[in-house]
Amino acid sequence: MNHWLTAPILIPLLGGILQALMGYAPISLRRTLALATTVLMLVSTIVLLILADDGSYRIYAFGNWQPPFGIVLVLDRLAALMLILTAVLALFCHLFAIGGADEGNRQFHALFLFQLMGLNIAFLTGDLFNLFVAFEVLLIASYGLLMHGGGTVRTVPGLHYVVLNLIGSAVFLISVGMIYSVTGTLNMADLAVKVAQVSGDNLNIVKAGGMMLLVVFGLKAAILPLCFWLPRAYAKATAPVAALFAVMTKVGIYAILRVYLLVFGESAGALAFLGMDWLFPIALATLSMGVIGALGAGSLKTLVAWQVIISVGTLLAPIALGSEAGLSAALFYLLSTTWTVGGLFLASELVAHQRGTADDRIITAPKMRNRTFLSVLFMVGAVAAAGLPPLSGFFGKVLILKSVESGADMAWLWSVLLTGSFLTLVAYSRAGSIVFWRTVDGHLQTPEPLTGRISVAAGGLTAMTVLIVAFAGPITRYTDATAAQLHNTNAYIEILQTPMIGEDN
Repeated sequence: MNHWLTAPILIPLLGGILQALMGYAPISLRRTLALATTVLMLVSTIVLLILADDGSYRIYAFGNWQPPFGIVLVLDRLAALMLILTAVLALFCHLFAIGGADEGNRQFHALFLFQLMGLNIAFLTGDLFNLFVAFEVLLIASYGLLMHGGGTVRTVPGLHYVVLNLIGSAVFLISVGMIYSVTGTLNMADLAVKVAQVSGDNLNIVKAGGMMLLVVFGLKAAILPLCFWLPRAYAKATAPVAALFAVMTKVGIYAILRVYLLVFGESAGALAFLGMDWLFPIALATLSMGVIGALGAGSLKTLVAWQVIISVGTLLAPIALGSEAGLSAALFYLLSTTWTVGGLFLASELVAHQRGTADDRIITAPKMRNRTFLSVLFMVGAVAAAGLPPLSGFFGKVLILKSVESGADMAWLWSVLLTGSFLTLVAYSRAGSIVFWRTVDGHLQTPEPLTGRISVAAGGLTAMTVLIVAFAGPITRYTDATAAQLHNTNAYIEILQTPMIGEDN
């Protein structure tokens, strides 16, 4: 077994416990330790990315209990990609938070680290029940983070978020129980074998459980019609929290990929590709709804929140079509859009700090300080989000368009994606021109100065869209290999037959 697999879980767990115990320590000490914890987690994910790049699976069985009986962590290319995606995003969000956004809640850093732990468990677990546990860990932490900052403005969106996710958790648990009642296992590799053998009346039970799981993952991913809770909740959260939440919808997409390619993939017999027929039109409808919301957004944060929904639809459309090329393109776009949206949330907060009572609302206001820096920051994020060259969003969307074979699906995807990209550009152009260039006479209250820490955090995360372009070749080769590995489910299933004590697999 490779003990490195536990590092992305143990590091934020121990850091979070330490933060919880030192709530009354000087804030400078808490900030230093919290940031050091995030850096250590990033280092561990880089190690795991290097290990996973050889194409083999690595497994950690807690207590040496072999699957399907024990708790196992499984590292492959997809898990490593999601871990590094989250770690980079978390580092910039944490750096931004210690610029002042963490004040007012002594347990902010503990909640932040516990949420990272939950995310990392979700990406590494090889068991469906432990995926449920991971969801609960990260959601409990997210409830506290969403309310961070106080004020009644966050109460109603926070309540909607809590209630909907509690319902989702209940449905998740029921669906897991239904599947377990028939198969007698929740280990994903074992399920991939057992599901193909289900027949008779049990087939309907597993089918119902599988469809309920798809609804739960759709709620986590915020697909239509389960997406309307997201814009208000994200727009009202503090900037580093909203930026970190950019990866939360990707957990739902990851779960769909992991479960429905492995457990309900082409080898699942009568349950093969369960629910996939519905996913493509729902993805296009989600993308369209996101664009409509972006066009009507009244503030920069709301605009960026609708961008999250646009990205969900854009990601799920090629995934639903089932080709390796489409999956590879979606993974490339996933990397780009998550960091881009995170950077836009941080940039929107900086703009709000410089506009006095106008905040981040898309209205005319007196000329702000640092307008050049902030307008460039917003423009780079907007160009990447809309999918214009030469930034990463453009290359991600081109790869998605190229991955579709000729036919009706190609016509629908091309028309919806291209039209959506154009209208998204219109939405960002409208917002940018009003906020940055249409000024009125008057004087602002003296705004808070932009500190180096928060400027570096927002600028660094936004600059990742340029870095992705610079390393587009290696990233594309990695996503191609990841897509091929995900479609080769037999290699994952063979983990069950391979001894794991004391060795890698």
